[in-house]
Amino acid sequence: MQVRDLISARVSLAPMAGITDYVLRSLVRENSRSALLTTEMISSEFLTQCKGGDIIERADNHSPISYQLSGHKPKMIADCAKYLEQYADMIDINMGCPVNKVVKGTDGCALMRNPDLAQEIVRTVKANISIPLSVKFRLGYTFDELNFVEFGEKMQEAGADFITVHGRTRSQMYGGKADWKMISKLKHNVDIPVFANGDVVSIETAVQCLEESEADGVAVGRGALGDVTLIGRIEKYLNQGVYLPPPTLEEKIETLKAHLKREVELRGEKVGVKFCRKFYPYYLNGFQGASRMRGEIVLIDSLNDVFKILDGILVR
Repeated sequence: MQVRDLISARVSLAPMAGITDYVLRSLVRENSRSALLTTEMISSEFLTQCKGGDIIERADNHSPISYQLSGHKPKMIADCAKYLEQYADMIDINMGCPVNKVVKGTDGCALMRNPDLAQEIVRTVKANISIPLSVKFRLGYTFDELNFVEFGEKMQEAGADFITVHGRTRSQMYGGKADWKMISKLKHNVDIPVFANGDVVSIETAVQCLEESEADGVAVGRGALGDVTLIGRIEKYLNQGVYLPPPTLEEKIETLKAHLKREVELRGEKVGVKFCRKFYPYYLNGFQGASRMRGEIVLIDSLNDVFKILDGILVR
């Protein structure tokens, strides 16, 4: 498929390490017909040593789906991309992760400080795969290094078919407000599609982001946590003009129960329940006693006991 076919929904699930796993991608797809899904970040070092595993699993209906790779060794990343081509519709290279352990290894956003190496990675991967290649990066490493326009031009020159830009610098991490207007500067300087990422948490913010960034679409990250319908609702609004309301508390709790059940099926009860604890703040909010409830439920390892507490919320 051509890249514009893969992004025709104008919305994607942004990659989030330890978050956008098989289960979350499945839940998003069940509420979205054709949005581009993206896996969690996959280390090329890890994949070289341990080919296979849960991190690369996909269902037939996950397509269109992009597999994101991290690393700084061009041939290694290219070999991993070639291996993943059997699963993926697109390969994405992570050049935006701000986490210390990633950038200290010269991966992620550290590559924005080494555009020559970044270009070599893109060229090498592009030469080894027959599917579209994308790159995800930020505005820059710091506010004094806002090189996203030049960096994006170099990525296009090296062969990237698609770009996603998070509207923050590495130094901001996930704090402050994403600057969507800045992304428009890149859009005016490249010919390949650009998606804007950062702070898209509703249909309204998606529309505002598109207006300010002039991007071809939006990538939704944390906004999809606790609301697996958001990407599908944005897709429907942008493409059909149909506005669907956010889920009710009752619907969110039912989705959380389904999320828990599937993670337990995938990982076993103890690990699955613990894995889902990171999602509780997103699902369980906006009602009286929510904070106290989260404090209680996060200590529970039994799926049945968690379900009892969740069911108790609904009968209050």
